[in-house]
Amino acid sequence: MPLIAMTGTPGTGKTSAAEYLRQRGYEIIDLNAFIADNGLLGEEDAERDTREVDIESMRTLFSKRSKLSAIVEGHLSHFLGCDIVVVFRCHPDVLAERLRARGYLESKVRENVQAEILDVILCEADGSKARVFEIDTTKLTPKETAERMEEIIKGKGNHQVPGSTDWSGETDRWF
Repeated sequence: MPLIAMTGTPGTGKTSAAEYLRQRGYEIIDLNAFIADNGLLGEEDAERDTREVDIESMRTLFSKRSKLSAIVEGHLSHFLGCDIVVVFRCHPDVLAERLRARGYLESKVRENVQAEILDVILCEADGSKARVFEIDTTKLTPKETAERMEEIIKGKGNHQVPGSTDWSGETDRWF
């Protein structure tokens, strides 16, 4: 199996789907844990309720791993030079509900919803050399999302190409 990034805006269902894939025997690397374990978290930005990550250091340390065949789950995984990138997408209203349920500050909810509407992660992923796919998780259960992910892993996901999800019609409501 190649190195596969499972990425997307926080709240799109990556972690939940990763758990189902793990149960099916796939090696899943939690990129957030990797970042924390390797001291890659920078200073806290209290205003944005986040911590910066040095992407180059993350890439360098990750590339030194002995095994480069796995699924890497995390919203920065598309920066790792993966062979395949799967971007999880979610309708802005549903995404906002999920993030509020996690206790995100309203400013953080808006920041993430705006990133989703503007296709930020998809655009970053599309700039890589990887094959890029999308999964709209809005109406899918975590198990269904994992099944779509597995289709892509097995080479059956050609119908989930970049650009198939478009939230631009939501711009006026959120900006």
